Amino acid sequence: MRILTLNCRSYFIQFQLCDWARRAVLARGTVERIELGDSYLTLDRPGRESRRIEADCPDHRAAVALILQALTDHYLDLLENAGGIDAVGHRVVHGGETFTGSTVIDRPAVAAIRAAADLAPLHNPANAAGIEAAMALLPGVPHVAVFDTAFHQTMPPHAYLYPLPYEWYERHGVRRYGFHGASHCHAARRGAALLGRDPAHCNLVTVHIGNGTSLCAVQGRRSIDTSMGLTPLEGVMMGARCGDIDPGILSFIMQRALLSPHDVDMILNQKSGVAGITGVRLERHDYLARAAEGDPRCRLALEMEAYRIRKYLGAYAVAVGRLDAVVFGGGAGYLEWLVRERVLDGMESFGITLDRERNRAALVDHREETVSAAGSRVPVFVILAEEEMILAEEVAALLNGDGS
Repeated sequence: MRILTLNCRSYFIQFQLCDWARRAVLARGTVERIELGDSYLTLDRPGRESRRIEADCPDHRAAVALILQALTDHYLDLLENAGGIDAVGHRVVHGGETFTGSTVIDRPAVAAIRAAADLAPLHNPANAAGIEAAMALLPGVPHVAVFDTAFHQTMPPHAYLYPLPYEWYERHGVRRYGFHGASHCHAARRGAALLGRDPAHCNLVTVHIGNGTSLCAVQGRRSIDTSMGLTPLEGVMMGARCGDIDPGILSFIMQRALLSPHDVDMILNQKSGVAGITGVRLERHDYLARAAEGDPRCRLALEMEAYRIRKYLGAYAVAVGRLDAVVFGGGAGYLEWLVRERVLDGMESFGITLDRERNRAALVDHREETVSAAGSRVPVFVILAEEEMILAEEVAALLNGDGS
């Protein structure tokens, strides 16, 4: 089965073509500057030089058409024609309360995705535009929506409701939804497999680390709590998002600095977190490298990030009742060992003891590693969470019933 995955955002699309039977990536790339002019596609293939194709993409349909053109270019020897694609997987950020799992897309599903746009105005409209474009250009294959929020629909009301007027939930859908669901689901599956146990009897805490970071408490295959909320802004400190803060800060700073709601929203989402503490927006590997070299602001940001992750990890260890394992996924940067080391420092009272050497070597030679010490009561695993392959896994699992 050849699966094309699409992650459509407002002005760019990430895509990947994989041969699922061999678990092999055939090609991946991005289309940049959709609607903005000077659009271009970059295509990477294993063992080949990257290729750049410049073409005008005034909308998502033109961008998807450019992707299909690149994949069927006879010089690339990837596909003879678009008929070589067996299924398309679409990342959709918000499914509201409608979707509790991945779904084959039909007209009602597209309408529901658009209806959730108020909850994710920067994501769902672009997700829907990409879906409609791909369905028009590839009408003969199944299209599957994989929702960031779906895995967390098993949270109980006491975990997903905010202590706010209940009518806000009833009228406006104000509740915690959570994100990174496919990544947390994958981490939970792999954690159970590495334990050699039935997932239905595993209690885990999964940690997705990247520019966006979230944790999930998993009890017997089910998400029972997660750190992100109505939006991806809640939770731990991230690359440019603040995470949990005193909500009273907002009215205070709006009055003091004469900021508008739009100004504050932009600052909390784009100029806070690591970017706010360091004063500069850095790629994650650059930030961690500077922290390792002793840069004071980067070291402070690292300690703050690790401290907030550690607090959530401790809270979720209590929430699941009996912690069987911790699973770190997400970013594959070689310096992520530094974050894990800071996070897990001093967690022996929870039964977690880190093997520092194994942690520092994790993912260098393998895609999955045990980084806890031999005597650790709670194992700690690190997995390479390739989001596009996780998307393809969800598509295959839904269409085939067994993910093969």
